[in-house]
Formats: sequence, C-alpha cells, structure tokens
Amino acid sequence: MSVIRQMTYQPAGRRAVSVETMTFGRLRELSDGGTQRADFHVLAVIDAGPGSVSVDFCHHPLQDRSAVWTPPGAVHRWDDLAGVAGHLVLFVPTAPVTHATRELVASPDPAAHWSIPDADWPFVDTARSHLLLEASAPPSDSRTELPQILLSALITRLHPPHAEGPLTPQVFRLFRSSVEAHFQHHDAGYYASAPGYAPRTLSRAVRQATGRTAKAYIVERSVLEAKRLLAHDRLTAARCADVLGFPDASNFSVFFRKATGMRPGAWQATVAVE
Repeated sequence: MSVIRQMTYQPAGRRAVSVETMTFGRLRELSDGGTQRADFHVLAVIDAGPGSVSVDFCHHPLQDRSAVWTPPGAVHRWDDLAGVAGHLVLFVPTAPVTHATRELVASPDPAAHWSIPDADWPFVDTARSHLLLEASAPPSDSRTELPQILLSALITRLHPPHAEGPLTPQVFRLFRSSVEAHFQHHDAGYYASAPGYAPRTLSRAVRQATGRTAKAYIVERSVLEAKRLLAHDRLTAARCADVLGFPDASNFSVFFRKATGMRPGAWQATVAVE
C-alpha cells in the first residue's frame, strides 16, 4: 500500500499541486508500515533521529541533521519513526525551476541518504522554513511559482551528493534516459542504434561514466525493476516476465537467478511486506 501516493497531488481548484509538505508526525498517522512506491519525489529533512528507511532494498539509519531522497518509482519503507522529527517535501519531477536543480531531479540514481554539514544546516533550515510557510498559504494565481522557487533553493542548499559532473558523456546521458524509458529491451545494441551510435562508442561512454559495461548497466536496471515488482506489487514471475520483456516466466527466472543467486519466488518470500 502506498500511503503517500493516495494522499497527495490532488487538484487544488483548477491547478494541480506540484509541491506538498508534511511532518513526520503526520506520516506516522498515515503509514501502515508497508512499502510505498510513488510517482513523485520524496525529499526528507531530518532534524532528529534515530530511525531508519529502506530505499530500493538498501537500509539507511537516520540520524540528526540528515536528508533522504526517494525518486519516483523507488520502493521505500519508513521504519522506527517514533523518534524521528523533521519534514517531507513531496514534489513532481517538473516542480524545480532552475536548470541545476532540474538536472539533479532528472538523475535516476539520487543518493538515498546523506548527512548535512553543520555549516550548511542554518541555510537548509531557513530554506525549508520559507518553503513550509509558502506551501501552507491559500492558493492564488499570484503565488503559484513560489513553492517551486523555494523548493529549488532548498535542493540547492542541501547539496545532494549525486550531482552529475560536467564531464559525464552526453552519449551516456542519452543511454541512461533511454534505459529508464525502455528497460524492456535487454540488448545494448538497441540503445546504440536508436540514437545512431556505434556499439563501441556507447560501451566506451558507459564505462567512462560508471565503470561498467552497457550490458551490465542494463541488467542491473532490469533486476532493480524486477525486485520492485516482486516486493511491492507482489507480481508472479510470469507477470514480471511480461512487464520486463522476457518471453516467458522460465526465461525470466533464469535471468533473475543468475543475477541474484535466488529464484524470483524465493527472493520475494524474503521481503517482508505488510
């Protein structure tokens, strides 16, 4: 069950809400303890812990003055929230208004959790307070962009460590976007031919950016999506095969076992879902 998906981004008058905030107290009231998978970003600023969150099956302990970023589509679950204080900012991918913050938001691999340096905390806290104030104001045409502007300021002040370097090859950027959109295709040649690159050019760019081969990158992305479908949507191997572009359940099971060491059903049984 995805509590956050159900409670946010409802139309406000004639306009869709693109930025929304909530406290961890409110999250505790709404959460049923199960996994969540939203189609928007969840950015949390933690004032105090302890607590924990799992993002795409990686566990992260929460401590004072830290941040959590969960991108659209990621399976996540908040645990041990009784002592957590702070705020969550929920926003659609198009909400940030600056070029730099839109680049950050477009990255499919944001850092899930990081600490906020003491020197940065006053700026983060002030940026968050201003955003909370504007997000709580009555809707009006004159302030529609203010939450988006202040969201961009908050993201900038948080200094997410997943910022992409200026030397990241454009070939890899296009490849990465294509994999996100078409991960049902498992052949690296497909992603090279679509934009007209030679396979060797693509392979060199992917290795430069990630240290992996293009094939390994595609496999990793397919395995992640399979885990999301198995854990959150509770799909069978046959349904996963259909969604992920495999010819049948047997073919998918062989692929999944080779990548993870477990059959899909066995891996699914290890994931606790409420």
